[in-house]
Amino acid sequence: MNEKTILIIDDDPDFVQSVTTVLEARGYKVESAPDGTEGLKRAREIMPNLILLDVMMTKNTEGFEVSRELPKDEVLKSIPVIMITGIREKMNLAFGFEPDSTWLPVKAVLEKTIKPDKLLEKVEEFIK
Repeated sequence: MNEKTILIIDDDPDFVQSVTTVLEARGYKVESAPDGTEGLKRAREIMPNLILLDVMMTKNTEGFEVSRELPKDEVLKSIPVIMITGIREKMNLAFGFEPDSTWLPVKAVLEKTIKPDKLLEKVEEFIK
């Protein structure tokens, strides 16, 4: 089996660990980065099949910025991104976020806390 690699860009070690456990149990290779800068660097090094991206890291909007950087990068633009965020709950927003080609160029937006089966379903939908 060709091992698929998933890069998690998230600053919450507990979240990263729990998602890594779920994904590895399904046979994926998992790498992680604690912030957007490191995440972009790691993505270029490992060329993951999929990126799971948090929004609020060193800055509240960091994930949004990373999601807009990826399509501008010739090497990274074809990698699907799933945004996983708790921003709605943390900032008490009455609305969610929808993928959009310019403002939020990701394949899907999932809310934390996400159930493992829902996460795997989305990962399998978009992973190449």
